Amino acid sequence: MIQKEIYIIRHGQTDHNAKGIVQGKGVNLSLNDKGRNQAQAFFNAYKHVSFEIVYTSSLIRTHETAAPFIEQGIEHKIFSELDEISWGDFEGTIGTMESDAQFQQLLAKWKAGDIHAKPANTGESPFELQERQKRFVDYLRNTPQSKILIATHGRFIRAFMCTLTGAPLSEMDNFHHVNLCLYKVNLKDNGKFEIELNCEQSHLEGIQ
Repeated sequence: MIQKEIYIIRHGQTDHNAKGIVQGKGVNLSLNDKGRNQAQAFFNAYKHVSFEIVYTSSLIRTHETAAPFIEQGIEHKIFSELDEISWGDFEGTIGTMESDAQFQQLLAKWKAGDIHAKPANTGESPFELQERQKRFVDYLRNTPQSKILIATHGRFIRAFMCTLTGAPLSEMDNFHHVNLCLYKVNLKDNGKFEIELNCEQSHLEGIQ
């Protein structure tokens, strides 16, 4: 039996996303036009789901992503535990995260199992990110709501899938994401989380 159905979405596109620039916890951009279209498309596809509560991070791009649901009167709670990882000095400064050597070296360390490695100056490690995720999971397990929408961030989701399923953080890059993708995770009666939908994107068809 399923105790809770949890829909976890990455926020819609921002201008930094479009340019491949690192955002992270310290960059608080709004959605761009494409991001708003993505948010509306997700709402159109999932407005039939009787969500009882919406959780977002403290960053405005998640609030705007979930806005069509919140505007329907669904309860909304903000948790800083859902914020994106802090990328420290990388935030807002890299032309493209795919081509920056230091950024790629950090990701390689994480993949090799060094989950305590972190960016310089206010950067956060995957271990630290997971510690705040665990606090949120403990809270989530004890909430009365059974149909839940969470709007959060890309790297957060990668780590969160490991946190929920018990996979090591070194495997977080196995969980892919794009703007406004959906992960659906069910909390079963045995206390375990199971992934039902993995980076689901069909609701985004036709958006340029």
